[in-house]
Formats: sequence, C-alpha cells, structure tokens
Amino acid sequence: MKKKLLIGFGILILLIVAAFFYLNNRNRTLSPPGQTSAVANGDTVTVSYSRPSVRERMIFGEAEEGALQPYGVYWRLGANEPTFMDIDYDFQFGVSEIDAGKYVIYAIPRKGEMELRLNSDLRFWGYTEPDYSQDLATALVPMITSDHTEQFTIEAIPDSLSARLLFSWDKYQWELLLERQ
Repeated sequence: MKKKLLIGFGILILLIVAAFFYLNNRNRTLSPPGQTSAVANGDTVTVSYSRPSVRERMIFGEAEEGALQPYGVYWRLGANEPTFMDIDYDFQFGVSEIDAGKYVIYAIPRKGEMELRLNSDLRFWGYTEPDYSQDLATALVPMITSDHTEQFTIEAIPDSLSARLLFSWDKYQWELLLERQ
C-alpha cells in the first residue's frame, strides 16, 4: 500500500514539474527575451526585457474596449519578468537625478502618453505590481503614432554624452532620454 502511494505521489510531482517547465517555455516562446545596449561616452546602458507580440490584439486602450494593456493600469513594460535597466552613469529620469546602478522600469499607459517609472526593488516578479514606495522617479513622455511593430522592442541609442531609449509596439513609439548628470 505504501509503495503504491509513493509511486502515485512521485508521478504527481513529476507531472507538476513537467507542466511548470512546459508553461515556462511556452511563455518564453510567445514573449522571448530581448536585450539592448548603448555605449555613450564610454559608459554602458543595458536594458533586459521580454518581447510580447501584438498577434491581432488591441494593445493600448480602454479596458471596456478589451485592450491588452488598459490606460491607467500597471504594465511591466514587456512580459514575463520585469524590465531591468543597468546604467553606468548618473542620469536624469524625468526631473529626478538618479545614481548609476541597476533598476526596474515599468509603465502606466495613458491616452497619448506613457508614464514611465523607475523602481529600486529588483526582487519582485513582473506580473505582480512593484512596491510603489520603492519608486525613485517618474517621467511622462508622449506616445506618437508610427509604423506597425509586431513585437515589443526597446532600442538603446547613444547620443554624444548620454543615451536614450526608444520603445516601439503596435502602432506607437515613445522615447526616454537618460541625460547624463
């Protein structure tokens, strides 16, 4: 009896582990990891994120319209895990001066603009909302209409002394200057 119980329990554990690995792989296939870097005046900015696809869905809009990412609601700025930024120089994020280091960037979409926030809590998983008390800065940037981008993309672009991040997804683009301080 004990032997049958242990075998059944072992099979159950094996099935749970297999399901976890399958679902984890499936999520990463649908939203593969991405990374972008830029070197500005000898210092590097690196952003690591996941790249979801539009797949014929409404991305930004009102919740009542069925938007994947409704206006006014937390978005991890990608998929799966949070979006991490590692920056080697002191910079300005919105109106705040921030020290060089590693941070999480997330967003709250608004109609016609994107509210980007910088957070110091590197331990949370992207699906859960961050500890807002760990927010260091906010930047409100305009969203412009652009050509269709199927897969969410962040591009780090070096300027003479600083770098900027260009975000593209669906029919929108927005940009954040990481001005050196």
